[in-house]
Amino acid sequence: MVDWEQVLEAIRKKSNPQVFFWFSPLKVVSQDSQQLLLKANSSFDRDWINNHYMDFIAESVKEIYSTEIAVKITCDSEQAENETPANNAGLEKISKPSNNDARSLFSGFLNPNYTFDNFIVGPSNQFAHAASLAVARKPGQSYNPLFIYGGVGLGKTHLLNAVGNHISAVTSNHARVCSISAEHFTNEVINSIKSNKMEHFRNKYRVGCDVLLIDDIQFIAGKESTQEEFFHTFNTLYESKKQIILTSDKSPKDMSYLEERLRSRFQWGLITDIQPPETETRIAILKKKAESENIVIPDEVANFLAQNIISNVRELEGTLTNIIGYAKLLNSQISVDLAKEVLKNILKNDDRKVLSIETIQKEVSNYFGIKINDIKSNKKQKNIAFPRQISMYLVRRYTGASFPEIGEKFGGKDHSTVIHAVNKIEKLLEDDLSVKNTVNSLSRSIESLRG
Repeated sequence: MVDWEQVLEAIRKKSNPQVFFWFSPLKVVSQDSQQLLLKANSSFDRDWINNHYMDFIAESVKEIYSTEIAVKITCDSEQAENETPANNAGLEKISKPSNNDARSLFSGFLNPNYTFDNFIVGPSNQFAHAASLAVARKPGQSYNPLFIYGGVGLGKTHLLNAVGNHISAVTSNHARVCSISAEHFTNEVINSIKSNKMEHFRNKYRVGCDVLLIDDIQFIAGKESTQEEFFHTFNTLYESKKQIILTSDKSPKDMSYLEERLRSRFQWGLITDIQPPETETRIAILKKKAESENIVIPDEVANFLAQNIISNVRELEGTLTNIIGYAKLLNSQISVDLAKEVLKNILKNDDRKVLSIETIQKEVSNYFGIKINDIKSNKKQKNIAFPRQISMYLVRRYTGASFPEIGEKFGGKDHSTVIHAVNKIEKLLEDDLSVKNTVNSLSRSIESLRG
């Protein structure tokens, strides 16, 4: 018989707290020598573990019992989900409000341009996206409250609006979605106090709201009356199983300037962060943005921008908008040269630098202990040819230069030589850990030069 507690302890020793977070709530339904049946708290937990950690559980079981045992995750709502009619699948119907005017009042605060369809998902935001989608499908059930935090321009507001737009669209006007910034909420509190209309304010948010979305909740810090009103609004909605979603620039535990009773409530549900996007995600964001503008962005331009604008999505999209504007005004093609010109203007008061081909060649030469002239030469010895290929790959990755341009900077090599080098390194990165470590180390050094 499988002892789940023993398996759980093995998982705890092998995983960090963020990963173990998913396993500790699991309960044993049944266990024998052939199968381990576990129950998750929700369908979202079940699906997340099934998609990301089933192999991890199976490996842990096999390490202890030296045999493969079937592991299955279920949840209380599984039967109900199976009985849900197909045309209503994936969304819990919210009772129809008696006052349609309240919904009209709030609908204007949702940005219709922010949807799940145009949100680019990558490792940096995958969990926040999955959690938001789960909440949108079953408001008030999956995770309540949902707290999303992260830096400026990373997609928190996009996800907040995507949830609101999804619920509004699928529930056919049955749900009253209240989407508002914390600053606007604060101003309403102040104006209601001044005009002696607090009862109207409280009814608006505590009675006339089925889903409350508040952006930049950190703004209410230090505002005693606003915190007091929000505290009671939160309690009323939570007890009524109304969905609450909050965004912030910090995690609740780091919001020391906020009342403890609010911070503790923010941690009742699920907390997830959004990190700056990875290179691949940045490229996908650029291509999606270009597509929305009916523009085709060359791969080398997308690569160049993705390597030089790394802080947030908003800056990335803004830079592309500038480039598109320049191209239209000058009646020219979108190119790396144009991107460099625009980027110089954007970064002129910034410490970051646009990387040059020569800078990368020098960094690779120093790393391998060879001369920069060797990198540019036609020498075919492995200790020179391999660094040359890595250098070509990194130049392509960080500068977006064309293959002929790169070949010219490497002693007049043909563009086909550069293509071969880039393809070879890309293949090795998939299969060879030592090459991957070398490229990652060089990438960190190169990015540190940019600032």
